[in-house]
Amino acid sequence: MTARIALVAAVTLVACPAIAATGPSDAEIAHVAYTAGNLDIDAAKFALTRSQSATVREFAQTMVRDHEAVNEKALALVKKLGVTPQANATSRALTKQATETRHRLSALEGAAFDKAYAVNDSAYHATVNGALKTTLIPSADNGELKALLETGLTLFREHQRHAEHLAAELK
Repeated sequence: MTARIALVAAVTLVACPAIAATGPSDAEIAHVAYTAGNLDIDAAKFALTRSQSATVREFAQTMVRDHEAVNEKALALVKKLGVTPQANATSRALTKQATETRHRLSALEGAAFDKAYAVNDSAYHATVNGALKTTLIPSADNGELKALLETGLTLFREHQRHAEHLAAELK
């Protein structure tokens, strides 16, 4: 199930008709990146309301802290550049998938929730990291936006490894 979710999100991120023709604009990239960060923040905050595991809670707190920091930098950059992030098919697909995932996770409790959250977060980071590397960073025209995305990719690769390790630890 999680592999299917990751595959759907990956295909959406890299093959949306609006993006496939010429690549996303900087305004679309900004919206996708900000949306992806907010969705991970929301998932982590949800985990904080559900999990009793100290390890899962620590991971979720890290996700909130790190993604909020990156999103603050992104907001400051778009303001500085005078760019208005533009909603697009990719950001809408990410939001739709996150809603479906949250619905699925809300039916779980205890260790089952913890494991599903960690597995999902690992798959989510893998998908977003792949999109950053193959589509968003190469398509960014503005050097500052590209640099912020590259910094984010470095951090989010660490998140992915952390989530993979956490998922492997949980039963």
